[in-house]
Amino acid sequence: QVQLAESGGGLVQAGGSLRLSCVGSGTMFRFETMNWHRQAPGKQREFVAAIDRSGYITYTDSVKGRFTISRDNAKNTLYLQMNSLDPKDTAVYYCNVREIFWGQGTQVTVSS
Repeated sequence: QVQLAESGGGLVQAGGSLRLSCVGSGTMFRFETMNWHRQAPGKQREFVAAIDRSGYITYTDSVKGRFTISRDNAKNTLYLQMNSLDPKDTAVYYCNVREIFWGQGTQVTVSS
């Protein structure tokens, strides 16, 4: 019933920037905690950032100071602004609702 669609991934050089978007469905979007996770080749999926219904934000240590999560409830959209990208950020990025409903992911590749 919950539909999520990520976009904005691509290939960038180290130090570059990308802005990911996730458009969701459902009338309760504004009341949900939403997250970004990522999965690099050969690694488990890991938490990246979260924003709750009040706007409280949490980041994993490796992206603090570089990534910014935000949401636009009127547009049912979650964003992840990624700056100063590093090759270690290469992964498929997924948005999700409370780690229950997931999108299909968008590939981010950072070259050195």
